[in-house]
Amino acid sequence: MTLATRLRPESSTRSKQDDLSGFLRRVGMTDFLVIIWAVLGAHLIRFGMDAVQVAEPGRTRFSVDLRYSVFSAVLIVAWVFMLRLHGAYDRRLLGHGPEEYKLLGTASFRLFAVLTMISYVLRLEVARGYVAIAMPAGMIGLLVSRWLWRKWLTLHRALGLMSGSVLVVGELERLEHLIRALDSVPAAGYRVVAACCSDADQNHIGRVPIVGDEAEAADVALRLGVNTVACTSSGNLGPGGLRRLGWALEGQDVDLVVAPGLTDVAGPRVLTRPVAGLSLLHVEAPVFTGPQLAVKTAIDRVGAAALLLLLSPLFAVVALLVWRNDRGPVLFQQERIGKDGASFPMLKFRTMVVGAEAMLASLRDRSEGQGPLFKMADDPRITRIGATLRRYSLDELPQLVNVLRGQMSLVGPRPPLPTEVEGYEHDVRRRLLVKPGMTGLWQINGRSDLSWDESVRFDLYYVENWSIMSDLMILWRTGRAVLRASGAY
Repeated sequence: MTLATRLRPESSTRSKQDDLSGFLRRVGMTDFLVIIWAVLGAHLIRFGMDAVQVAEPGRTRFSVDLRYSVFSAVLIVAWVFMLRLHGAYDRRLLGHGPEEYKLLGTASFRLFAVLTMISYVLRLEVARGYVAIAMPAGMIGLLVSRWLWRKWLTLHRALGLMSGSVLVVGELERLEHLIRALDSVPAAGYRVVAACCSDADQNHIGRVPIVGDEAEAADVALRLGVNTVACTSSGNLGPGGLRRLGWALEGQDVDLVVAPGLTDVAGPRVLTRPVAGLSLLHVEAPVFTGPQLAVKTAIDRVGAAALLLLLSPLFAVVALLVWRNDRGPVLFQQERIGKDGASFPMLKFRTMVVGAEAMLASLRDRSEGQGPLFKMADDPRITRIGATLRRYSLDELPQLVNVLRGQMSLVGPRPPLPTEVEGYEHDVRRRLLVKPGMTGLWQINGRSDLSWDESVRFDLYYVENWSIMSDLMILWRTGRAVLRASGAY
């Protein structure tokens, strides 16, 4: 038995595709039912009272507005068509990344934009209340249902189910990084089963066996029955190697994925431009000014003001608990470094004993952190109520005042201490190009469990690739990270 035969995935390519096809049918049926619910619900709410008319004393009759009934049916069909037209059922988008949600929103907005234009041109009298109910109800329903299906899919993919098998192709160093990246996100649905590499001195790359060199990738992929071939840059493929590999896989129901040598660059910053038969990748510069920053600032100020008002009862309860613990100050101010290196007093509910700063020097040798960051899981300075506040990040709520003042943002890099900034290398100082945040990628990816290098990498990735949509996704995921209380001390 050949190595390729022994490595053949337990489920064939066809069965994997059938699993995903069945999943997509269930998702499509759910979307269809949600759209029916939204449109018919809007119809009944807006016109339900007009459906009952008194024909004569003691008797009633039901009448149906045929025009709006036909309009509702057409709207349901058009909505489903727009979702399919925008690729909302592309299996490559399932389970990972915000693109799936973005397509739902884009398709829905464009549908109602077209509806508005047609109504204006043809002078159709479409009730505004009907549209005002159907559109938000349908969009929210679609997003919630897709989120639930995504959770279901993620649970199965974490168990190794409903994931596509992947053959990775390229040079050893790049393949090691690619395999680690794909293994770290099982929700994406890529399960690496083999590699084609000619410059390795072993038969394995970690857990992944090497079954051939780059020139044999197409034959190996067909023998293994993989779903995807993922290529990194490799001189052994030659100038036309990638093109010939695509030709060999053509018609075999195998996806070809190319992972360029760009690290920590988000997709929206990468634009493809064909020039003389070459696909040139243009990497756009990070955004630190302009309309998008103005929108972010407005969201910060309005959001902070609303949360301060909404959470004021919780502020009062926490303040009372902190004061009753040792009759000390409720708030704690600490100098932190913000945008462009400007210092500001960051506010927190006090979680340590009075005079904790003076005790820090005696604890330095017990730090569990790397780099200039002090970390200690069982810090003796933390009070009993302080441990609870830290566990659920309640001690950070006063930072909403810093956000309202413009010193911080709701989402951003972790606010550093002056002593940390003094030890920054040139690359790390890029964290200071944006305002620090109450939450960020470091918060939703491990909090205090992160190493110094991991914390820096997440902060720099945010600085380079932030967007309004990514901020909203981070805020959404922050709630889950706080409730789990993992990595908080």
